[in-house]
Amino acid sequence: MLHYLFDYLDKLNVPGAGVFNYISFRSAAAVITSLIISMLIGKKIIYLLQKKQVGEVVRDLGLAEQYQKKGTPSMGGVIILASIIIPVLLFARLNNIYVLLMLLTTVWLGLIGFVDDYIKIFKKNKEGLAARFKIAGQIVLGLIIGLALFLCDDVMTVEKVSISDLSMREKIEMLDPEAPVFDQEQISIEKKSTKTTIPFVKNNEFDYSWLVAFISEDHRQPMTWLVFVAIVIFILTAVSNGANLTDGLDGLATGVSAIIGTALGILAYVSSNVIYSDYLNIMFIPHSEELVIYAASFIGATVGFLWYNSYPAQVFMGDTGSLALGGIIAVFAIIIRKELLIPVLCGIFLAENLSVVLQIAWFKRTKRKYGAGRRIFLMAPLHHHYQKKGYPEPKIVTRFWIIALILAVISIVTLKIR
Repeated sequence: MLHYLFDYLDKLNVPGAGVFNYISFRSAAAVITSLIISMLIGKKIIYLLQKKQVGEVVRDLGLAEQYQKKGTPSMGGVIILASIIIPVLLFARLNNIYVLLMLLTTVWLGLIGFVDDYIKIFKKNKEGLAARFKIAGQIVLGLIIGLALFLCDDVMTVEKVSISDLSMREKIEMLDPEAPVFDQEQISIEKKSTKTTIPFVKNNEFDYSWLVAFISEDHRQPMTWLVFVAIVIFILTAVSNGANLTDGLDGLATGVSAIIGTALGILAYVSSNVIYSDYLNIMFIPHSEELVIYAASFIGATVGFLWYNSYPAQVFMGDTGSLALGGIIAVFAIIIRKELLIPVLCGIFLAENLSVVLQIAWFKRTKRKYGAGRRIFLMAPLHHHYQKKGYPEPKIVTRFWIIALILAVISIVTLKIR
C-alpha cells in the first residue's frame, strides 16, 4: 500500500521518494519489518495463547522428552502468517497477480490449518480436521492457482524464438514492417507459456504440452492446461503435507523453510531480472520481481518465529503454520517455473513424506505376507527414527538444517551447472 503514497510523492519530486521504486530497498524493508513484527508480537501472542490454555496435545509416541512439551502453546503459526502478510501489504504492489496468488495461498492454507488446530485443542479431538477436508481444501486452492496462471493476461514468460521460420517473419512484418530484426537469429517475445525449467540439463526447458503430444493440435492446448493444473494440485498437496510432517521437532520445519525461502528469493530475483536471466540463460518472467518482496517477508517471518520456536520451544506453529509454509513454497516455485527443482530444494520435506509412505506400505505388505507387520524405520516420519536411536533433538534439527542448506546451494548452482 505504501508504494501508492511514494509514487505520488515521487511525482511531486519529493527527495528520497524514488527509492521506493527499487526492489532491493523494499525487500530490505520487508524483511526488517517482518522480523520486528514476529519478535515483538510473538511474545504477546504466546502470552495470549498461554492465557487461553491453547496448549499442545501430546500423544504417547514413546519418545524421550515427549511429555516436556505438554502445555507448550500451539497455533503459533498466526505469528508467521501476520509477519508475512503485513509487510507484503505495506511494501509490495498489490495489483500484481503473483503477489495476490501468494497472499491467497497464505490465507487459505492458514485458515485450513487454524481450523485443524482449533478442533484439536478446543474440541479435544486429537485427529483434528478430517484428512479428506484438508485434501479437498488443498485441491481447490491448487485449482484456483492453476486456472489463474492459465487465464490471467498478466501471466507471461519471455521466450527466444527463431526468426528463420517464414511464418514468424510474416507475423513480425505484419506487426512492425520496419523492425530491423532479420539480421538476428532470434527474437525475444512475451507469450503465455506452459514451459518450465529442468534442472541439470543444458537445454533446460520442458513444455507440459509434450505430455499430451498424442492429442490433435485442435484439442492440445486445453488438455495441456488440464495437465498443468493437475500437476499444480499434486505439488501443492505434496509439499504442504511434507512441511506438516516435518514439523515434529523444535525449530525443524521453521529453519528448513527459512533456508528454502532464501533460495527461492534468489531464484525469483534472477528470473525477474532481464539482464541476469539472459546471462544465466533462464526463463525471464516479467513482473515477478514483486515476489522477491514476498520472499523477504517469508524469510523474516520464519527467522523471527525461530526465536521462540528453537529448542526448547516456547511455542509451536501447529498446522496453522506448517500447512501454510509448505503451500507457500510450492506455489512460489510453480510461479517462477522452478517446480521441478522441488525434489532437490525441498529434499527434507520429500524424505519425511517418503519415510511415512514407505513405512505404511512395507508394514501392510509384510503383514499380509507374514501375518505381522514389519517396519523400515524405528518410527516415521524420519526425524522420529533418529529420536528413537537416541540422538538429542537439537542435534537432529541442526543436521537437518545443514542438509537443507546443502540442498539449497545445489538448487542455486543449477543455474550454471547443466
